[in-house]
Amino acid sequence: MGFLLTQRWVLLAAIAILAVTAVLETSMGRSALGPDGRFGWWAGDIWSGENSQRVLDVYSFSHIVHGVLFYAFLWLTARRLPLRLRLVMALSLAAGWEILENSQPIIERYRAGTQGYVGDSILNSCSDILMMTIGFLCASRLRVRSSVAGVLVLELFCLFWARENLTLSVIRVLHPVPAIQEWQSAPAPRALSNLSRGSDRRPRRAPACRYPPGWSAASESPGRRPLRG
Repeated sequence: MGFLLTQRWVLLAAIAILAVTAVLETSMGRSALGPDGRFGWWAGDIWSGENSQRVLDVYSFSHIVHGVLFYAFLWLTARRLPLRLRLVMALSLAAGWEILENSQPIIERYRAGTQGYVGDSILNSCSDILMMTIGFLCASRLRVRSSVAGVLVLELFCLFWARENLTLSVIRVLHPVPAIQEWQSAPAPRALSNLSRGSDRRPRRAPACRYPPGWSAASESPGRRPLRG
C-alpha cells in the first residue's frame, strides 16, 4: 500500500472509484451492511446469511486472485502504460464487476443455484475492490512463478477448506454442474470461525443468523448452496 501513499492522485482515484461504486449500488437497492444491518469484520461460514455482508469472507481470497489476474491481463495488453495507470484501470474493472455482480439479473442467475442469495452489502463490495488491489500490487512486485504459486495456493486452500473458490464460482455462473453443486452442499464444510475457537462441534448445515423483522429465513434451509457467486 506504500505505492498508493506515494502516488496521491492514484489514492484519490481509488477513493473516487469506491465512492461511485457505493453510490451506484445504493441506487440499485443494495444495503450498506446487509439485510441484518450489523457491522462485522469476518464471516467465515459460506453457509451463513452473513456471508458476502461483512468486511471479509471466504471470497476475499478470490478477489486477491482477481488482482493477480488483472495485473497479468494488463501487463499483456498495456504493459507500456505506467503501473499507476494500470492500477486505476484494474480498480475500474473491479468496480464494474461489483456493480454488475450486484445487478438484479446477475443476482437472479446466482440464485438459480444458490438459495437465498441476496447480493453483497456495499461494505463487502468495497472490501472486495480493496482485496483486488492487494492482489494487483503483490503481483506487480513478485516474479511470475511466485504469482502463479500464490494463485494456486489460494485456490486450493479455499477448495479444501470451504469447497469453494474462484474457479468453481466461474463454473457455477457460466455452466452449472450438478455434480459440483452436490459435492459443495453435502456435507457442509466447517466454518473457519469454529476452527479458530477450537470448536469440536459437528459441521453445521444451517447456522443461525439474525435478520430484521420481515426478513425471510428460507435461505437457512438445510442443504442449500453457498450464499455467493
